[in-house]
Amino acid sequence: MTKFEEKLKYILETIDIGNAMTEPLTESIRKVLEISSARLKADGSSVLVLDANTNDLYFLMATGKVADKITGMRIPAGRGIAGFVFSSGQQIAISDVSNEASFYDEIDKKTGYTTQIMLATPLRYDERIIGVLEYVNRVGEPPYMPFTSEEMDEAAIFAEIIASLVNTYESVKIFRNLGEKMISQEKIDISEIRDWLRSIRTSNEYREMIELAVLVKELSKQGEEERQLCKELLQLTLDYSKKKTLLF
Repeated sequence: MTKFEEKLKYILETIDIGNAMTEPLTESIRKVLEISSARLKADGSSVLVLDANTNDLYFLMATGKVADKITGMRIPAGRGIAGFVFSSGQQIAISDVSNEASFYDEIDKKTGYTTQIMLATPLRYDERIIGVLEYVNRVGEPPYMPFTSEEMDEAAIFAEIIASLVNTYESVKIFRNLGEKMISQEKIDISEIRDWLRSIRTSNEYREMIELAVLVKELSKQGEEERQLCKELLQLTLDYSKKKTLLF
């Protein structure tokens, strides 16, 4: 294998390990959104995350009638109720967004949805605000009953769970994006190396690497003791491998 092929293999592994780890995380975020929406009797919910390059908030994920349309849309830096919640760190429930001057109605205009009531909660992780959790309207027909203080407390609990998942997702995404950036910087003719990439992905060694990455991810979710045990076992295995190499 040439140095160029070795570099491509490393890049490909970086991307695929990132993908293998982000997919279960996105499903977990989606599941918590669905459960919490049902609990709060909300018609829709969404998670907005900061884009560090622009300071905009973008919809990482959503549930409800316009979930597919809204995912990926952006709220400009400092705009909207989400922008206020993100910058202030304050949770807020609004009984009629039409009376709220800060409401960013461009999202409704683009999706055709009509937001009437809203509950927005900051996503905090390690004392940092990393995004916003929103719930809108109620299941059924308007007029909608405003979100209660008890529901705000419940939303805050769900926000803690989602914040942890989002933080992990964003960390893994950086890892995956690194591989994609490395590929974009190479002068690569994709048509010439497509077959080579396919052969790499179908090799037993490659499949085992992905399986190991997924196993480590699953084990790490079980708790602090399990994570520590996993790290110790992996380090012992690596140390043994190095000693074995020196002996032979």
